[in-house]
Amino acid sequence: MPSRTAIRVFTVLSWPYSVVVRVRNHLYSTGRLKAHKVNATVLSVGNLTTGGTGKTPLAVWLCRLLRERPARCAILTRGYKMQGGELSDEPALLAAQCPDTAVIVNPDRVAGAAEAIQSHGAQVLVMDDGFQHRRLARDLDIVAIDATVPFGYGRLLPAGLLREPITSLRRAHAVVLTRCDQVSDNALQQIEETVRRMNRDLVIVRSIHAPAGLKTSDGTEIGLEEIRGKRLYAFCGIGNPRSFFRMIERLGGVPVGSKVYDDHCRYTTDDLGQIRTEAAGREAAMILTTQKDWTKTSQLAGLGGYPPLAYLAVDLQIVAGASELTALIDRVLSGRIPSL
Repeated sequence: MPSRTAIRVFTVLSWPYSVVVRVRNHLYSTGRLKAHKVNATVLSVGNLTTGGTGKTPLAVWLCRLLRERPARCAILTRGYKMQGGELSDEPALLAAQCPDTAVIVNPDRVAGAAEAIQSHGAQVLVMDDGFQHRRLARDLDIVAIDATVPFGYGRLLPAGLLREPITSLRRAHAVVLTRCDQVSDNALQQIEETVRRMNRDLVIVRSIHAPAGLKTSDGTEIGLEEIRGKRLYAFCGIGNPRSFFRMIERLGGVPVGSKVYDDHCRYTTDDLGQIRTEAAGREAAMILTTQKDWTKTSQLAGLGGYPPLAYLAVDLQIVAGASELTALIDRVLSGRIPSL
């Protein structure tokens, strides 16, 4: 927990950041900064806070929904290329879970959109992490809010986790609350009331991150029930590691150790060796990680061995508001909502 002095220092440092964010948003909202429109429907998936809000699983859910519609889809992400031209974790995860959808990696979303349209014939663009990237005009803004830390402690970076003020929800069309199974109904109602005060017209959806299955390094699929009662060592490098560890516990696994790395960590063979040594020393029957982390470790040497390494696949599952969100998306696709 930061000291009071540190909190005061971070609060002061957040003031210039706040000024820049508010001025920038004002310039876009008044048209003084131009939002570039493209010849495709743009659906933005983003968040208000840093950390793992669940926007990537939400983007996957959206792409799978669009697969059922008569439109060619592509994903725009700002990720970066790793050595050897390999995709970084989030683009690689999107490509793995949406194999029939082009994933365009370019921090310049306008240029990425042009590539998707010209090279892949895309008619619908899903812009991952797009809420703050206002340079590309969009037809729909969906904001993911992690129910466990919904408003980033109420402070802008670096004092809190907010990338921009909560009032920015006024320009959103829908909010998807994630990890709703990890908080009480009363907490969810309070979050929804806060969101409604910002924007009465928002479609509000509740969702959970549902475990979908396990797969080991040799490609073997394991039923979720197989880890009940087993000694497990877990590691991850994601924005909200506690949610991953809680999920393992809810599945009945017995945690014997864990290791948390920085988000977007680039693992090395030595990292994997240290993880396996520690897991073996604690007599773990299996090492578990996330699918996002798996995309960064799957090419490393030394995946085989004991304890076996597996990843836990997770899908976004909407538990309330699915019909309202789907209807909103269909209205956008039919051109009944103007671009922002």
